[in-house]
Amino acid sequence: MHEARNIEIGKTILVDGIATNYHDLGSGDPVVLIHGSGPGVTAWANWRLVFPQLSNNRRVIAPDMIGFGFTQRPVNNSYSLDCWIEHLIGFIDALKLDCIDLVGNSFGGGLALAFTIKYPERVKKLVLMGAACVSFPLTEGLDRAWGYTPSLKNMRELMSLFAYDRSLVTDELVQLRYQASIQPGFQEAFAAMFPSPRQRWIEALSSTEEAIRSVRQPALVLHGREDNIIPLQSSLTLAQWLDNVQLHVFGRCGHWTQIEQTDRFCQLVENFLAE
Repeated sequence: MHEARNIEIGKTILVDGIATNYHDLGSGDPVVLIHGSGPGVTAWANWRLVFPQLSNNRRVIAPDMIGFGFTQRPVNNSYSLDCWIEHLIGFIDALKLDCIDLVGNSFGGGLALAFTIKYPERVKKLVLMGAACVSFPLTEGLDRAWGYTPSLKNMRELMSLFAYDRSLVTDELVQLRYQASIQPGFQEAFAAMFPSPRQRWIEALSSTEEAIRSVRQPALVLHGREDNIIPLQSSLTLAQWLDNVQLHVFGRCGHWTQIEQTDRFCQLVENFLAE
């Protein structure tokens, strides 16, 4: 009897010698989705609800960034924004993609914006969702997310901080994310990324005002009003600093815009990318 296939594992491509797990759906102009940094996160866990709709008209590509998910974890790797930027450009080059649209969630938003600043010729449009792009005082929610130690109780409490609608935090979801967080090597790499004191990692993900004001790509900024992880003020600041920007704030929504407002999220992103 065959072992059940793990749906979180998609295709594999070598990126500078790192076996990188990614999902590749649909056809058309490529849009790359970058996940957040919660414990047990994978590209599939982060984006599974938006894959079907966004891939109707586009080629949707979602990698597990180095250190996360089912992408290979180099021994004693030093994780940093530069490390993730180089993994992302290597990934895009390995897929032979010239220019992409880029969607970043939370940590992935900080990475997406920094990538756009460094490689502006490779990005057409930018979507930033609950993004960690500018400095803000460490929130209790982010401190607990980055400081997570594996247990079902801790995962349930954390998921409840992420979602405005607590009914989304089902036993099934908690079990799924908990099991993901205890996969071999997952917690060790995660614990090494954002050790205390954690304010420094917010600064490390942030881009400067001058650099953000230099971005000319059209940008769509999305945020949940009740986000307990990344404060709404971060996106209000981005809306002030980015030149060609649209801002959409969802009421009755926490950090999981793409999960709590899936249909609206997809419609906004589709409309923006089609303009």
